[in-house]
Amino acid sequence: MRILHTSDWHIGRSFHGHSTLEALRGVLAELTMQVREREVDVVVIAGDVFDSATPAAACYTLLTDVLRELSATGAQIVLTSGNHDNAARLGFMAPLLRDGVHVITDVASVGTPVTLADEHGPVHFYGIPYLEPILARAVWQGSDLRTQEQAIAHAMRLIGADRADRAGRSVVVSHCFAAGVEPSAGVEREIRQGSLDVVPLARFDGPDYVALGHIHGRSRLAEHIRYSGAPLHYSFSEADKPRGSWLVDLDAHGLARVEWLELSVPRPLVTLRGTLDELLTLADHDAHVDAWVCAVLTDPTPQAEPMCRLQQRFPFCATIQPDPQGRAEDDGLSYRARVQKAVSDVELIDTFLAHVREGSGPTEGETALIREIVDTRTVAEVSA
Repeated sequence: MRILHTSDWHIGRSFHGHSTLEALRGVLAELTMQVREREVDVVVIAGDVFDSATPAAACYTLLTDVLRELSATGAQIVLTSGNHDNAARLGFMAPLLRDGVHVITDVASVGTPVTLADEHGPVHFYGIPYLEPILARAVWQGSDLRTQEQAIAHAMRLIGADRADRAGRSVVVSHCFAAGVEPSAGVEREIRQGSLDVVPLARFDGPDYVALGHIHGRSRLAEHIRYSGAPLHYSFSEADKPRGSWLVDLDAHGLARVEWLELSVPRPLVTLRGTLDELLTLADHDAHVDAWVCAVLTDPTPQAEPMCRLQQRFPFCATIQPDPQGRAEDDGLSYRARVQKAVSDVELIDTFLAHVREGSGPTEGETALIREIVDTRTVAEVSA
C-alpha cells in the first residue's frame, strides 16, 4: 500500500496580512498531481486542516475542492483534526462527504480504525484527533488525564488493545508535540506546559508507521515516526525548511520504504539585512525583487517611510525588523538630567534628538543646520 503523509495545511492563514488561499490552492494542486502520478492509495492529513476554529466560507470551498480532486485520483483520504481546527465543525462535514473520505475528529472513536486493504491484506488506520486533556477526560470516564502526554498514552493503549485483536498492518495519525523535534519560532501554537506535554517516542511503539502533524518543518524522529511539515511557508522562520510530503510504502511485512516528495515554493522567502540605503541600492539584492522580503534595518536612527520606499524596490516586502547599529552608549542619565545639563539652545536640541533617537544625536549636517537656525534666531532677537 502506498501512503502520502501530509499535514498542517492551515487553510485561511494569512502571511503578514496577505491571503495565502490561492498560493495554497496551487501547492495542493501539485500535491494532487503527485498523488495521481505516484498512484497513491491513501492520503493521510495529520491535523490543522484549517487555521481557525471559525474558517471563512472561502476556506471551506478550498477544502471541498481539494478533497474532491484528491478523491478523483482514486485515493482514499484519512483526515484528523488538529489544535487549530474546530473538531465539531470539521466532523460535521464527515457524513456529507463522498465515500473514501474519512474524517476523524471524535475522541470517542480513538481505537476504532479505518480499515483499508491491498493485495497483502488489511491496513488499519488509527486516527488520534488533537486531544485536549480536559475534554478527553469527559469522554474517557475514570481516566485522570492532565497533560497531552497522558492523553496520547491513553489513546495508544486503546489502539494497542484493538491491534492485538486484529491481524494486519497499522498506521497511527496524530497531532501532537513529540520528543526530539524543534518547533518553528512563532509558528506553532503551544500545546504543552513546560515539558509535561512533550510525548515520548516510546508512546508510539507498535504501529508500522506514525504520521505526525503540528510541526511545520519535516522531521524524521525514527524511521517509522515522522512529521511532514506544512505544504506552504507561513513564517520567515520557516524559510530554510523544504516543503513537501512523505511517500510511504508498506509491503506484506510492514514499512518498506519512505521517500520525500518536494513541493514547489510559490514565492521564496528571504531576510535582507542592512541600512535602508543599502537595501535600496545594492545590486546584490536584485535577485530578490520578486520574493517575500523581511527587511532587517540596521540604521542607527528611524528612517522616513521605510516600508513605502522598500516596496518600490521589493513589491512583496512583508515586514520590517529594526536592529539599529552604531548607537551611542547610554550614559545612564535620565532625559530630565540631560536637559538640566544643557547650557545652550544647541545642546538642548541635541539632547532632545538623542532622546527620541534612542542615543543617536544629530548628524554633522543636522548640527550645522541647527546652529544656523539658532544663530539666525539669536541675531533676530538682538536686532529686535
